Amino acid sequence: MITARALQTSTFAQTIDDMAIGALTAELACYPKPGLVSFRDCGSHADMNAATFIASIGSLRGYFRDMADAGHSGADFTVLNRIGIAAERNMLAVTKGINTHRGAVFSLGLLAAGVGAMTARGERLSAAGVCLQVGALWGAEMLAMSYQCRGTNGALVRERYGVAGAREQAAAGFPILYQHSFPMLLVARAAGLDANWAGVQSFLTSLSLLDDSNLLHRGGEEALGFARRRAKEVLKIGGAFTPEGRRAARLLHSEFVAAWLSPGGSADMLALCYFLYDIETILGD
Repeated sequence: MITARALQTSTFAQTIDDMAIGALTAELACYPKPGLVSFRDCGSHADMNAATFIASIGSLRGYFRDMADAGHSGADFTVLNRIGIAAERNMLAVTKGINTHRGAVFSLGLLAAGVGAMTARGERLSAAGVCLQVGALWGAEMLAMSYQCRGTNGALVRERYGVAGAREQAAAGFPILYQHSFPMLLVARAAGLDANWAGVQSFLTSLSLLDDSNLLHRGGEEALGFARRRAKEVLKIGGAFTPEGRRAARLLHSEFVAAWLSPGGSADMLALCYFLYDIETILGD
């Protein structure tokens, strides 16, 4: 177990930063993720590619270290939000205004802060513990500050369709993440799948459950319903566990690209799963 004293050294906070950067890189590499950018292709995007994401990820180095340190020192959400806004601005400057990782800056940054907060109290790190920590410590504050999101695509989708977005998921302690998406990643890895195909299985699980604001923004409720239904169909025939399921996942990627659908919320969820996997398996013992 990592002690509070360990986080007071730059080494541990840097480890959290490295794990978060690694998780974002693993999410980019994972294929097939229906509609999304990878090293294979640009998915349903004409304005970004893998190089854009690599540059974006590079711009975030140090951010997750700062969030872990802030969580360790007992910072409130106002402080965390300020750190996150600065990181987002830096990212947008590097990508020339393209939103590559806004959702991950928010959610993954909060998980890093949650790790810091738990470590400060000498608590054993676990995926569920980190998720619930975020909701318990900062949930009320982040909901009270939701006015700051007005005018964004996510806010417009919430107002129009009445769905919970990333902020609401975080405030509730990431229930879909720790109850469904992350356990599926664990099951897939325990069954012998590599990080890529375990990631695909976890991604499809998220896609089948999330009210993905990116899908709603691009295609409304019809697009969200289509995405959920097709993800469930792929999972039903085995998903990443079977040759048929893997072929179906590749076909689904083609279908999403043809329909110009991009489930960015599920991509963020995958990065969170990769991060929590390292937290739990490497630092949680």
